[in-house]
Order: sequence, then structure tokens, then C-alpha cells
Amino acid sequence: MMEHIRLPKVENVRLLDRVTPRRSRVGTLYLTATHTIFVENETGVRNETWVLHSLVCSVEKPSASASGCPIIIHCKNFQVLHFVLPRERDCHNVYLSLQRLSQPESYDELYCFSYKPNVDEEERREEWDFLDVRGDFRRMGLPNSLWKLSAVNQHYKVSDTYPADLFVPESATPPVIVGSSKFRSRGRFPTLSYYSKENHAAICRSSQPLSGFSARCLEDEQMLEAILRSNPSSDFMYVVDTRPKLNAIANRAAGKGYENEDNYSNIKFQFVGIENIHVMRNSQQKMLEVCELRSPSMSDFLEGLESSGWLKHIKAILDAGIFIAKAVEHEGVSVLVHCSDGWDRTAQVCSVACVLLDPYYRTLRGLMVLIEKDWISFGHKFSHRCNHQVGDPKEVSPVIDQLLECMWQLTEQFPCAFEFNERFLITIHSHIYSCQYGNFVGNNQRERIELGLRERTHSLWSYLWANKADYINPLYRPDHSQTQRLLPASTAPYCFKFWRGLYNRFDKGMHPRQSIQDYLSAIQEETQQLQKQLASHKQKITQLEQEQGCRSVTQREAMDKSPTAWAYGSDPGVANTPQDYTGGLLTRSPCKPKATDSGLVLPHKDPNPSSETSLSNGSDQESGIDLSCRSPLSEDSNRDPDSDEAAYSAA
Repeated sequence: MMEHIRLPKVENVRLLDRVTPRRSRVGTLYLTATHTIFVENETGVRNETWVLHSLVCSVEKPSASASGCPIIIHCKNFQVLHFVLPRERDCHNVYLSLQRLSQPESYDELYCFSYKPNVDEEERREEWDFLDVRGDFRRMGLPNSLWKLSAVNQHYKVSDTYPADLFVPESATPPVIVGSSKFRSRGRFPTLSYYSKENHAAICRSSQPLSGFSARCLEDEQMLEAILRSNPSSDFMYVVDTRPKLNAIANRAAGKGYENEDNYSNIKFQFVGIENIHVMRNSQQKMLEVCELRSPSMSDFLEGLESSGWLKHIKAILDAGIFIAKAVEHEGVSVLVHCSDGWDRTAQVCSVACVLLDPYYRTLRGLMVLIEKDWISFGHKFSHRCNHQVGDPKEVSPVIDQLLECMWQLTEQFPCAFEFNERFLITIHSHIYSCQYGNFVGNNQRERIELGLRERTHSLWSYLWANKADYINPLYRPDHSQTQRLLPASTAPYCFKFWRGLYNRFDKGMHPRQSIQDYLSAIQEETQQLQKQLASHKQKITQLEQEQGCRSVTQREAMDKSPTAWAYGSDPGVANTPQDYTGGLLTRSPCKPKATDSGLVLPHKDPNPSSETSLSNGSDQESGIDLSCRSPLSEDSNRDPDSDEAAYSAA
């Protein structure tokens, strides 16, 4: 990529603050094969701003002004950088360089193929083996007597956008599966996404049928019948079309469409009305324009957010997921989900339903498995939707952004039900677009194998797991009653929030210095340290008490043998003065290798102690607290600093 750099370095470049353009930082701009780097010139401070070229969404070159020649870089992670260069020629060269560097023309130009962390081949293989999608199906109790692992799509001969390993009903024969695939768009026949081993209800997914206005397919009807029979507790199943009804009807004219209830026995059909990728792309663009307003009024911001329709679309996805989750959990009914091709809205809705149903998918590892299974494995077109390389701009759409926002909205409603925090979702979002790791490169499993991603790139999941301490939600309670069951999510309008942490996270001054979760994490870490110190102190207390008890026994034995003690008869309490024990009458304790400078002599207990004697005893009888263990700050604490008492108090 170095050959595309027309000018590698420009000095005296200003980086403007988006909120306050008059505030600017002066430095040097560098262009490398993978990054644009801005280094400030401020004396004593080396602040650097790095922008990965694969994260650049667009580059603008407005007209020059008296202050210089501007370049505006919009990034896919919603960062906006406004540079002002001193000379027009330099500005033009940087603009042309960035345009080419940010638009790879082939997969080999992506950053993941040049990213070389210091790991050997064995570690690379372990990275890619970290997650096991088939292991997730084993966790669900599969295969069993109702569902089987089918080899029908080995070598991707039935559907080139499906994974090779697919679970289908036990009664579905290969001819039925192949026949159904021929009646479905892109050969994406109904197959299993999630199975509830408690009530045998299942979530299946497919693409739209090629029904047109009247066509039907016996094998496809048999396939749905097999899905119904795989749930013995229900006599019907839902078929959920995630599209608006008008869109589905319009597709009939192209020979596609939706299932006719008259042709499929025991199905209930349901439209949920999620808009297509083009509407979503325009909606997000309108929302981002509102986010980039310099100083919007409250009415401008709220009206702009409302007119974008973004939160309305998030609500539609959540509504669909809630419907499916309730059908599985409360009704015990299986559901078949599809949209047009079954890799956008279908993936969104199935994922939301799984998160609502299964606490496992609310954990760090569980969410990674869910994205690997329902998105990467099932053929979401990441390269097209995320604009990883030069292609049709109409194929770009924020489908995965909407899934991550749905997860965030749910974490806001149920802060104790999710193991991961907001930072985890934002980090995944950044790496989906950065192409630093190979997980999200390519449009389907077959394409990824042909690219050799496992052999040539690294996996994101093991990196996230190695740094999981940064992504733990301090409020997570796995044993909480709310965490163990179907999440009762609400889609009332007042439940939705604007995700400032994602869309405005690069705007300085807009966020608190420390987020609530970061603050709680810090408190939690400090509490753990204090608990460790407390355990250590308790151990020292026990040790000191044992040593003190051993010394008391030794001292009593010495007193029994002492002629001075015998001289006082049966009342040794009168001998408890230092003067009575001068001359080496006390012997060294066998529990202590070295005699202390000042020993503490404990008297024999009087069977009927007076109140004065009680106060002179070594323990508080009501509280059970050894008075010798009181704080050195107490008024009657005149101790030898080298004594055991002083050492204990210091501990």
C-alpha cells in the first residue's frame, strides 16, 4: 500500500476540536500503509492520534479558506477528525492518498493480512479453536432423538452461504432438505438456530420461499411439518416474516414472497415489520448528522433523533425478538424466522430472542458464541454490509450495529443480568470494522475458507477473553432470579435511550470523567484488596493469640516455681508490679525464641473477682475482646513499641 502514498509527512497541521473549532492542536501528520498518525508538537508532551485506514468511512475536502485547507475524515467507529493543512498542494495529495488507502480493492489489502502480533503458529491455531459452535449445540443437548446433525451441506453443495454443519429434524430426509432448498432464496432451507431442551421448542431460520403468487413445493411443506413434529408438546408452529407486509407482497412479483397458510398445515403466520437495509442505512446517517451538530438545542437534537427513526427501528427488532422468545418460553411453540435472504433481519431477531431466553448468551463467552453462530457461521455478509472493500454502496447497512445496540438497550434495562459491560460491545463494534482480526472478513463460511483466514490472520475472540477483566460488568449477578429466566424486556418508548457511549464517544467534554461501571469496578477491586488484607490480619491475629496463650502458660509455670510468688500465698495479684519481678524471676517462654524487653504477666483468676480485679484482667468479659489487643491510640496504651502487643496493634 506504500505506493499509494503521495505525501508521507506534512508539518504544521492543525487538528480542530469538533465542539470548539477555535481550539486546535498543531502537529505533524504522517501517512503509513495502515494508519494515519497525528503527532502534536507541544513541548514535553507526545500526544498521538492514530486512525486505521480500514476504519475510514469517507474523506471530505471542503473549499480552502484563509485559515488553511481542510480535510474531514469520517470513521466507521463514529470518530470525526477535522485537519487543516497549510498548503493546497499538500492537502490535495493527502486527500487522494487517503481515498485510496481507505478503499481496499482486494481482500489481501485488508489490515488483518498484515497484522503480525508476536505469536507462533501453535498459538494462532489455539486462537481459532477458542470457540466451538458445535459445542454450543451440545450444550443445548443436541443431537438427540428429535434433531440430528446433517451432512447434506458438506462442501456447500446445497447452499453456498450456509455453514457445512447444520441441525435438521430427525425425520427430514436428504431429498426433502434438497427439495426445500430449491424452493428457498439462495438455497437457505429451514434449519435449527436454537433449541430449548426444557420444552423441545425450537427457533429455526431460513430465507423467503420462492412462492410467487401461487407456487408451492411439497418438500418445503414436508420440511416445516418435520419441524413441527420435532416438538411433541405443540400442535402448531409460528412462521415469522420479519419484513413489513407490503415489502413481502412486492417480492411476490419477483417470484418470491411468503408462505401461504393454506398450503402449510398447522402454521400461524406473523409479520413483524422490520425495514430493509436501505431504510436502516439512511436512518443511521440521519442520526449521525444530529450527533455531529456542533451546539444543538434540545429541540433540534430531539426532533432530529425522532425524524431519523433510529430508535423506532431498534424497537421493532426488540419487539420481534420478544415475540419469538415468549412463543418458545411461555407457549412452548417452535418458530421459523425469515426475511428476504435470511442473513440480516433474521440474524438480528434470532439473536435477540436467544439472549432473552438463555442466560448463557448474556455472558462474555456466550455473546461471542452467539455472534459466531448466528452471524459469522450463518452467512451475514460482513464484507458487504461493513464496506470492507470497494463495492456497491447500496449493500452497506448497519445491521450488526443494531444488534449491538439492542444488547446495550437490554443491559440498561437489566444491569444485573449481563456479565459484559458497555466497553465489551463497543470493542466488538470497533473490531468488526477495523479488519484487524479475520473473524469478520468475508461474507460466508465458504469464502472465509477460500481466503485461508485461519492460516493467515488472527482471531478476535481469544484477545477479548485474555482481556476479559476490562469487560466485566461489576453489577452482574448470575444467581439473581432475574438472570435465571426469560428477561421481561419492555419496549415502551420511555425505556429507550440514546447510546451516547457509542455514537459520541470521541467527543471530549461530553462524558463524565469516569463512568458508573468504571467507578463500581474500581470500588469492587478495592473491596477485594481490603478483603485480602482482612484475611491476612485475621491470620496474624490467630498466630499472635496462640503465641500469647503459650507465653501465659509459661509465665504461670514460672510463677509457681518462684519463691517470691510463694511468699505472697494464694493471692498473687498483689505481686503484679514490675518491682516484684526484678532479678530475672521470669523465665523465657519456650514458644518465643527471644525474650521480649517487657513481659506481660497474667495473674491467676480469682474465683470471685471484684470489679477492680475484672478491670485488670486481660479480656473484656462482655465483649469477648482481648483488651491487650486494643488500638495503640487508646488513652491507657503506654506500651513498649517492641512488645508483642504493639506488634499486634500495628498489624
